[in-house]
Amino acid sequence: MKIYNNKSYDQPKRQYEEEVLVLEEEDEVYKLVLHNDDVNTFDFVIMCLIEICEHTLEQAEQCTILVHYKGKCTVKTGALEKLKPMNQALLDRGLSSEIV
Repeated sequence: MKIYNNKSYDQPKRQYEEEVLVLEEEDEVYKLVLHNDDVNTFDFVIMCLIEICEHTLEQAEQCTILVHYKGKCTVKTGALEKLKPMNQALLDRGLSSEIV
């Protein structure tokens, strides 16, 4: 127990610290990254992002432009369990993607 200005304060309990660490590990955010290729058209990539990643038309267009000019773009973030099926669906359609 520490005393500041004649008031006593309990230090954080070890159990609380351990719970916070567990929550931080569970909340780890992954990125679904789409890579550029010379095969797929803009329209096809946009359609895939709308259907698979639930993008709006504007989001899909912006991501497609970024992929084209920058070589890659994070198209979705979230839990690994959520991103795995999206990644597989993109790969199944001939797009180049990965989870990082």
